[in-house]
This record gives sequence, C-alpha cells and structure tokens, in this order.
Amino acid sequence: MKHHAWQRVEMIQEDITTLNVDAIVNAANTSLLGGGGVDGAIHRAAGPELLEECRTLGGCPTGDARITRGYRLPARLVIHTVGPIYSGRPQDAELLTACYTNSLDLAVQNQVTSIAFPAISCGVYGYPVEQAARIALQTSLKHLETDTPLEKVVFTLFSKEDLNVYQQVFTSLQDRADG
Repeated sequence: MKHHAWQRVEMIQEDITTLNVDAIVNAANTSLLGGGGVDGAIHRAAGPELLEECRTLGGCPTGDARITRGYRLPARLVIHTVGPIYSGRPQDAELLTACYTNSLDLAVQNQVTSIAFPAISCGVYGYPVEQAARIALQTSLKHLETDTPLEKVVFTLFSKEDLNVYQQVFTSLQDRADG
C-alpha cells in the first residue's frame, strides 16, 4: 500500500459528536430514526432537525449509507450507515465492508476531505472488534490509495480497549505491507 495512505489514517478515543471534521459516520439502524449508543448520541447532539431530515429518507438497508446535514454538530454532514448484526457468516464481512465503501463514496460525492467513523457494528450488533477493525482499516486504506479528495480518515473509538485493538490491527497491516 502506498505510504501516504497510512499517514492519512488516525485513531483516537473521543466523542464523535465533538469532532471538527467535514462528516461523521453514524452507526444507524435501518429506520434511521435514532437509537442507542453512537446513534442516539449523534441524534441528541445534532438536535431535532436531524430526525426530521432522516424521516424523509425512508430508512436505509444494511450495508448501505445515506447522508444528511449535521445541524448542531461541528461536522457539516452526517453519513448514516447500517452495519450488520454479527452472525458469524461470510455475508457479515461483505455487509460491513459495504458500510465503509458506501460511506467513503458518499463522502467523496459531497466534497468531504475529513471523515470520522465509529466502530460500526461493534456495540449491540456484536461484531468482534478485531475483525471489524481489520475490515474498517483495509477498506479505508484501499480507498485512500485511489485518487480521492479525502485527506483524513479518523476512527473514533469509545473505549481504550477498542482503540488498542485498532492500533494493533493497523500496525499488523503496516508490517505486512512493508514486509
């Protein structure tokens, strides 16, 4: 992988609703009408206008993504993607990969230069963090190797443990690329 791609990835333990990036990604449910975890936090921070706009979208299938304004968030846009509920089947990885691919594609279509992702599907959807981190990082790095306007992809992790897993996976991917 091209080295400049690696330098455009950042991993932090932070509240995604406070980040000053062009777009944040919401790990939404198929209704897009808010929920628990990061979804609920984003809806609360953005204000009621976000829910009003989401109501006009008619939901979102698993693996796909939709975009709205950010309203009261520092981010100007919110990209809502629906991760798979983990079942251990191969389609889980395909759907999770699609979440990242579709979110990154929507970002590019909307002139986003910086984007922040949560650990999609790792909360109540039960996706093992190490597997999810590998998919998230590989998909994002592959995208960053293309002629993309994206300058920064931030992975915003809720816990120190998740942050450590992402950092370890990132290092192992880097070692393999350098090897």
